[in-house]
Amino acid sequence: MTNSVPVIEIRDLHKSYGSLEVLKGVDITAPAGHVVSLIGSSGSGKSTLLRCANLLEDSQQGDVIFCGEAVTWKGTGLNRRPGDHAQMIRIRTNLSMVFQQFNLWAHMTILQNVMEAPVTVLKRPKAEVEASARAYLDKVGIGDKCDAYPAQLSGGQQQRAAIARALCMKPKALLFDEPTSALDPELEQEVIRVIKDLAAEGRTMIIVTHDMRLAADVSDHVVFLHQGRIEEQGAPDALFANPTTERLRGFLSATVA
Repeated sequence: MTNSVPVIEIRDLHKSYGSLEVLKGVDITAPAGHVVSLIGSSGSGKSTLLRCANLLEDSQQGDVIFCGEAVTWKGTGLNRRPGDHAQMIRIRTNLSMVFQQFNLWAHMTILQNVMEAPVTVLKRPKAEVEASARAYLDKVGIGDKCDAYPAQLSGGQQQRAAIARALCMKPKALLFDEPTSALDPELEQEVIRVIKDLAAEGRTMIIVTHDMRLAADVSDHVVFLHQGRIEEQGAPDALFANPTTERLRGFLSATVA
């Protein structure tokens, strides 16, 4: 799947929390149908970058471009905010995010969780959304759990429900923030299988992950962040087999150990 206009493009992004600069001029491109993985130690800025891409966090400098459309800003520095509310909502609804914590509504069934946003936010017909929601729950392997509540599911099942919920928005890209780090190893594999299937379908994804095998298996491009800057990036086979920087070599040896 090719498209000359990237789904997500980030240029020279800077993000601070007060005097703490977390991102120090980062450039990332996610072409249509490509999987980009962000790796790096805790505090390197991976999750912050993902949240800035989805406009869940305001950045202080740089461009966020979605399908060729640059986010408009008002204010400067720590006072910079998206300048067009309708644009912000439109972009957010086209970038579905899957979090480390599943963020399912405890008082709703799994089917209701998956249907909620398309019905209430996108105003899509309920019958059409229900058919889609059931199909996506089948796709992630928990079609038999439609009437269960989140507390009745394992962590792996809850995360798969969260992925079905993201898919039901029919987004242009999926953003995963450490989707497997809260799971036991055997449950982790259930979620990894789903992510690999989505990658094989040619879905555009940015994945923040601590799982180097997942990054190696599904990515078209891997970005190694260190202290808010891109230290090294490239195709996964080259990056993992022959890291060129001492920092990436050290990170990979510590991760594998």
